[in-house]
This record gives sequence, C-alpha cells and structure tokens, in this order.
Amino acid sequence: MSKSPEFPIILLGASVSTVAVLAVVLALSAPDAVETLDMAGAANAETAAPAAAVEAPPEPVQAEPAPAESAEVPAPEPEPAPVAEAPAAPAPAAEPAAEPAAAILAAAAPLGLGRPALPDEIDAWDVAVLPDGTGLPEGSGDVETGDQVFYDNCASCHGDFAEGLDSWPVLAGGTGTLTDPRPVKTIGSYWPHLSTVFDYVHRSMPFGGAQTLTADDTYAITAFLLYSNGIVEDDFVLTHENFTEITMPNADGFYPDDRAATEYPAFSAEPCMENCRSAAPEVTKRAVDINVTPEDPDGKPAGTLPVIIAQTSPVAPVTAAEAPADTAEATPAEPEPAAEPSGAADPALIAAGEAAFKKCAACHKVGEGAKNTVGPALNGIVNATMGQVDGFKYSAPMAEMGAAGGIWDDASLHAFLENPKGFVKGTRMSFAGLKKPEERDAVIAYLSTFGP
Repeated sequence: MSKSPEFPIILLGASVSTVAVLAVVLALSAPDAVETLDMAGAANAETAAPAAAVEAPPEPVQAEPAPAESAEVPAPEPEPAPVAEAPAAPAPAAEPAAEPAAAILAAAAPLGLGRPALPDEIDAWDVAVLPDGTGLPEGSGDVETGDQVFYDNCASCHGDFAEGLDSWPVLAGGTGTLTDPRPVKTIGSYWPHLSTVFDYVHRSMPFGGAQTLTADDTYAITAFLLYSNGIVEDDFVLTHENFTEITMPNADGFYPDDRAATEYPAFSAEPCMENCRSAAPEVTKRAVDINVTPEDPDGKPAGTLPVIIAQTSPVAPVTAAEAPADTAEATPAEPEPAAEPSGAADPALIAAGEAAFKKCAACHKVGEGAKNTVGPALNGIVNATMGQVDGFKYSAPMAEMGAAGGIWDDASLHAFLENPKGFVKGTRMSFAGLKKPEERDAVIAYLSTFGP
C-alpha cells in the first residue's frame, strides 16, 4: 500500500472514472437505462464530492497527528447509502432494455465499409459443379494428357496409376467389392456422379496447391481417372459437352434417406414397461456352456476382416530338406521331381518376387479367393493364354492378342513387365514397368507358385 498522502484521492478518482465508463458502455447497449445510469452517476458524483472534501483537509495534518485522521474516518459514513441505492435503480430497467437494443442493432445502418462484390468476383468463387453439368467451365482433356498431369500433380499421394500410396486413398478399382466385409470404395466402384470428381479436383487439388489446375487440366485428370477405372478407352477426350453422357458404375447405388418417415416412427413410440413377460425369467444356459462367438467356415470369429492378399507365402513343393527325417530317408528320390513343377524353386528368388510384387498388389490379387480389381487376378497366369481371366474387361488390344493365341510364357512376361505400354499398344495398364531383369525374374518365379 502506498504511503503517499495523495493515494486515497487518486483511488477515489479512479473509482469515479470507472463508474463513468461503465455508465457509458451500458448506455450504449441499453438506451432505456441511460436516464437511470445518469442518475446513478450523479449520485456517485455527489457522494464523491463530500468524500473528496473530507479527505482534502487532512493533508496538513497527515504528517503527524493520528487522532485527527481517526476523528475524520466516520465522516464518509453517508457514502454507502447513496451508492447502495444507485445500482438498485438500473436493475428493473436493464432487463426490458435487451429487446430494444437488439432491434436497434438489427435496424442499424450499414457501416460504410467495403463495396458490393462484382459479378466476376462472384464467378471466381462460385466453382461448384452439379451432377447435371451446371457450373462446368468450358474446356477439354484427353486420357494421355491426364496421365501426365496426374503424374505431375497427384501421383506422389495416389500412385502412378491411382492405386493409392501409404494412407492416401486408392482412386481406381474395387469393382464388385461393395458387398464384401472390406469394400474398396473408389471413384469407379462407389462414386455415383462424375461431377463430384471434377468438382473436388478443381476445387481442392493438388494437396497444398488448391485451384492451381486449369479447367483443361481438370478435364484431363478426370478423363485419366475414368480410364483407370475401365469406364472409357485410352483415346477418350472429355469435354464440357459430353460430360453428362458419362454414367458412373454405381450411379444407381444410392437412394434418398427416408428413415425419418419409414423407421423413426417405429422407435419413437412410448415403450412398453410393464406386463412384458407372463412368467419369471429363467436361466437356461451359461456362456461357459455354449459357443458364444460364432465362427466362419475358416474357423475364425464370424465377421473377421479378410486380408487384402489372402495368401502371403507361396505354395512350394516340399523338398527333402523340408520333409521330416524319416520321410526323406524313406523316399530319397522324391526331391528331384518335386522341384520341377515350380520352374524356379529357389526360395530366395520367390521371396524376392513376393517383395517386388507389392508394386503390383494394389491392382492385382493372387492366392485363394483372389478377385479382379483394377487388374485381373493373376492365379495361374504363367503359361496361360493372354486376356482370358474370367470376369475381367480387357482393353481391346489385349483381348485381340489373346484371341490370336498369345501366351504368357517367360519371354512375354519379361517383355510386358519391363514395358507394359510398349508390349501391348493401348493397354489400360499405366504401370511404368520393372526395369531390372532380376526383379522380373523374381516376380515371375513368385507368380508361378499360384495355380489356376
């Protein structure tokens, strides 16, 4: 606490200033209370004046005589009475003031800041594209251009051929998987409208550089994604004129959410809470006595998610080294014929092929239960006829090579894996290829372990 003789006067002056400021603020927000607040301020001012008069004389006496100071302490006693009455007065007026204040704010004149947006400025922000084509800008883009634009702007997250990298989503494939326990939701398998693809790419992509793509770039990327999902051919050109002619595979897979009318009423009725059971409940079995967790045919708990690649290790013939000792001794001549079916039974080479096949696994599946996705399942592909996997829609050039008797022998597989587009002109497969011969040898060895 300051020992300055002016301190009580300074503190009193600050209190008066604070009351005045609060009166102004409340007056602005509640005009009906202005008169009352002014009266309160006047009361405070009247109270403050005598207090100041009482406090002022002690200046010459403050130096020494304590009795004089204590004698004047009772003098300010009248101060609490007016001050106590002042806040009580505004209370009734403050409550009804809220409504007039809101009305005044609502009817307030514009602040005079800014200006109306120009039509061109509104158009620059209004980039939404609707399913019927409303909002599409003029432009066009072909699949080949889209391949390059996608590689430059999107492949770092979504992969060279839209297969998805790390935690970034896959954009192609997944056909026929929506009813699986682990569906693959992509543009081709799930999205019902092409406008969503264009709108999202044009509005939000590429990541970190939103709205840097031109309309033609966006058309080209959209065309490439259509091609990657097998919806158009590789020579397709997407324009604002033919945009609405494209029908997405899952266009009929959505319907209006009518649960508010069809289901909610059934759950909003008053529940029955009495006379629900005529007899007393009885325990018939206990969890320890029954199998409380149903199982799938494979013996796993029901509903267990399947692995993406059902078989992660090759099925290689058992060699003498792997067989039990007594079996190896009983049939010493078996290892040689067992090694021949695999073609290259080198476990190290097969393991290397399994690792290299991860570059292909986003589009091609192998093993038990393998299904067609972006590309065909590859069980039994070695030495099989080209373009003949059931249920897969091949590009025209690949189908023609198969019809002509093309075989996926060692030489053909090497040529295709090295340069898919060079080996099959017009293939939908946009993979750049495996450039190392030893990597191709390993993948072929790995694929040879999967029969039809």
